[in-house]
Amino acid sequence: MIEKLDQVLRLDAEISCIKEIYLRSAYTRICAVELFTCNADKKEIIDCLNKTNFKNLIEEKGSFAVRVKRVKNYAKKSEVMKYEREIGQIILNKTANTKVNLTEPDYIFIGILTSGKFVFGLKIVIIYPKLFGERRPRKKPFFHPSAMPSKLARCMVNLAQAKRDDLLIDPFCGTGSTLVEATYIGCQTIGLDAQLKMLEGCKRNLDHYNIEPEGLILADARNPPIIRVNCAVTDPPYGRCCSTMKSTTKKIVEKVLSSFTFLLSKGARICIASPKSIDLPSLGEKVGYKHIESHFVYVHRSLTREIAVFEREE
Repeated sequence: MIEKLDQVLRLDAEISCIKEIYLRSAYTRICAVELFTCNADKKEIIDCLNKTNFKNLIEEKGSFAVRVKRVKNYAKKSEVMKYEREIGQIILNKTANTKVNLTEPDYIFIGILTSGKFVFGLKIVIIYPKLFGERRPRKKPFFHPSAMPSKLARCMVNLAQAKRDDLLIDPFCGTGSTLVEATYIGCQTIGLDAQLKMLEGCKRNLDHYNIEPEGLILADARNPPIIRVNCAVTDPPYGRCCSTMKSTTKKIVEKVLSSFTFLLSKGARICIASPKSIDLPSLGEKVGYKHIESHFVYVHRSLTREIAVFEREE
């Protein structure tokens, strides 16, 4: 990683990696080849543009468009359109027999104003969120208010570093969001749930997407009937719409984390979500995991989810 900016990540990687990013990512929108990064200063931006060899980037008679985006309030709206026009004119002046096409360009140049910087590159792929929208909880045959959004489920699968052909388990599979997203990136999956109704609903949803898991098992996640898995991703029950089976969310999470130390090999990861108040890092470290990272997702005023990633050390 070269630099982490607000909503922009600069990476030094092979261009072939973009295919994997396209297939796996949930929250990425644009992948581009960086041409330059400079301070968000007009003179500095123009200097960098004048030093860029656009002839090697656009074929003769090719068409292009320039899209400039601002992250949050790092720039004024009026500045964005001015930059698009001025950058487009510079590219026209530096190339032969090219033209601007705002509807169906052969090439799209992307400029992003963020964190006091201007990141400029040539677009390789745009990742549209439409497919995740089609898999959102209310679009599935079986719905439950506790169902996890498809994008968040995919994100958690990625945080667990699940690889193609890995066996991934969700011990609280619910409506099956995690199992669906893990299958779509090539994992084998197993789902557990202590409620038959949820398990039957999960099967309906998996059937809807023509997904055949390795197993759907009516079982208590605190005593999983499984010997070994490669990774785990789960969202234990909490909130008014979920049953904790006469226990508390904190006790359930602690017991599940403890029981999964027997299922995961050294270095394997578990990604788990719970209310921020549970203090997941402390629970995980208490039973022998290494806490890798945590992210917080605001749901409503009485619930902020903590998405924690743990690694089994021994």
